[in-house]
Formats: sequence, structure tokens, C-alpha cells
Amino acid sequence: MEFDADARKLAQAHVDEHGFLSWLGLTIEELSEDRVVMRVPYEGKLANHSPGGEGNVHGGIAATLIDTAAGFACRTALEDPVNDGLATIDLNVSYLRPATDDLVAEATLVRAGGSVGVATVTVESDPGDGEWTTVAVGRASYRLFRE
Repeated sequence: MEFDADARKLAQAHVDEHGFLSWLGLTIEELSEDRVVMRVPYEGKLANHSPGGEGNVHGGIAATLIDTAAGFACRTALEDPVNDGLATIDLNVSYLRPATDDLVAEATLVRAGGSVGVATVTVESDPGDGEWTTVAVGRASYRLFRE
């Protein structure tokens, strides 16, 4: 399947209709075969509270972003990415440093077999100096339900 602007719009419509993902403000910035880039903008409601101001982005937001981006990367390998299904069977997240700004995840498909798909994800954020840095990495496995 070829992924173009219309495919990205269709995927974004799915995100926009999903209660939690739309509440996060998640956007799909790039979508191509075996790869997806997603962003969650920084908002105070997504941060851990800290005395004296805004806090670091809650780790659960990065984990959700890793799971979602990896799932979309696996969907690119399905014959019908919209109607075929998948379910997370394993999610691994390693937090490397605090995130204090937008989170941007790049997911890459490792392999999509007959019934299991695996993708890796790198999450970056700008610590305030304009130099984007990796704040988390992850890997997720999915049961693929092909029609």
C-alpha cells in the first residue's frame, strides 16, 4: 500500500476520534511504509506537578506515545491498515531523561509476520536549549489480526 497525504489524514482522523489520544493532542506528522512520526504537544495537564511551575511530562504520556506510534508502524504492514486489527502483547519503555517540552516519537517497523508485529520507537524532546534529545526509547509487540 502506498502512503500519501490522504493516508495520513485518514490515520489522523482515527486519532481525532479516539477520546484519549485526541485529549493528548496527538498528531501524526509523517506516515510512510514501515515508519511513523507522531507528536504530543506539551501542556501542563500532562506534567507531573512540581513546586514553582510546570513539571516534567508524565512518563505515562511517553509510554502511550511509544505504544501508539509502534502500533501505527505495524499497521503500515497490514494489507488493510484501517480494518485489520492489532493488540499490544508486549510494551517496553526505557526512560532516559526528563521531558519538559513537546514529545516527538519516531517508530520503525522491525518485522510484521503472519500474526505478530514488532516496532521500535525513539522519543525526543527539547530540554529548552533548542537541542532535541532522546528522552525515552521503546519496543512493542502486537498480535496482528488480518482479515
